Amino acid sequence: MVRLAGSFRRDQRMGGEYPMTRKNKLFLGGAAVVVAFVGAAFALINQSPNAKIEVAAPASQETEHGEEHEEGGVVEMTAADRKAKGVTTAPVDLRVLTDEAVVPGEVTLDLYRSAQIAPRISAQIVARQARLGDHVKAGQALVTLSSVEMADAQGNLIVATREWSRVRELGREVVSERRYVEAQVAAEQARAKLLAFGMTPEQIEGLVKNGDASKATGIFDLLAPQDGTVVKDDFVVGEVVDAGRVLFQITDESRVWVQAQLTPDQVAHAEVGSSVRILIDKDHAVGGRIVQVHHTLDETTRTLPIRVEVDNAGDELHPGQYVSVAVGVGDGKQALAVPEAAVTLMDGNPTVFKVEGDELHPTAIKTGVTRGGWVEVAAGLSTDDEIATTEVFLLKSLIQKSQMGEGHGH
Repeated sequence: MVRLAGSFRRDQRMGGEYPMTRKNKLFLGGAAVVVAFVGAAFALINQSPNAKIEVAAPASQETEHGEEHEEGGVVEMTAADRKAKGVTTAPVDLRVLTDEAVVPGEVTLDLYRSAQIAPRISAQIVARQARLGDHVKAGQALVTLSSVEMADAQGNLIVATREWSRVRELGREVVSERRYVEAQVAAEQARAKLLAFGMTPEQIEGLVKNGDASKATGIFDLLAPQDGTVVKDDFVVGEVVDAGRVLFQITDESRVWVQAQLTPDQVAHAEVGSSVRILIDKDHAVGGRIVQVHHTLDETTRTLPIRVEVDNAGDELHPGQYVSVAVGVGDGKQALAVPEAAVTLMDGNPTVFKVEGDELHPTAIKTGVTRGGWVEVAAGLSTDDEIATTEVFLLKSLIQKSQMGEGHGH
């Protein structure tokens, strides 16, 4: 419900039996003012000391959520209604406000959460198992390859494994020590070679268990070494690729880096572990943490690079995206402060919505500096107050809508 503390207006005209000369008009007009003033005074005296003058509200209108809206000035909204509309509240508190330097930044992959997938031997691409943008799991097949080297190595393993099994069954009492050791070493080397070529222990075990030489086809899969998103796939089916050619790049985009450049003076206040703000646009920022500060100046810009680690679980940042980085460059001062998003302009004044039970009162405040998404409150609030911190535009629009209705109702 939205309630407006009203004002009243008069539209009174006096008439009489006397000729309305200019002098009479002036006299009667003055008399009317006196009578009206005296009447209003008696009416006020007869009211209780705490009475509030209110205009009659127009018929209330039901909203889709069930609460009523009358003429505006105070927004009446229960805690349940606030939750349904996304209106959150928070107590007003003291914060340390620090001066910031805002510099350009670029989002990059977190290389500590990325992996490149390349064959370790020359091979031909047989089939694609994953595509650009796919989310893959560790151990998932990405591409199927065929290689002559792999076929030879697979065949050697089958032969070496059979020989080792035979020698082991005969035992040291029957075969010479030399043959026993050579058979064992040959089997282990054949296994190690396949591991080096990129087959997994499970794949090798399956080949050995089968023991069929016809399975030594040289066909094998490259597997994803980690969970992540395919951000690069650079090949076509049928292509012959050399060892080391990167076919896929996978990264875990739940965390990214932002690279920025600071002047030596700015870097003096930027330490590893310091919190910074990443400004995605003028109305939205996310938090980050400095994880690296370089020690060598860029010869061209005379600045020092820094690396910021940012939680990207919401998938708001993408490699190559340009952002702004706000870095604290001072000791700061402690002040009463509210979130920047909680402040709006009403009648030209910075205003917040103060919570009093089920009512939200638009309250004008005097503001100071704005730092790090927080606005200093010089007057108008105290630490005992609680204010709305989100959906302030909704609350403001309810007030304005109610005031417009009040204006038309008279």
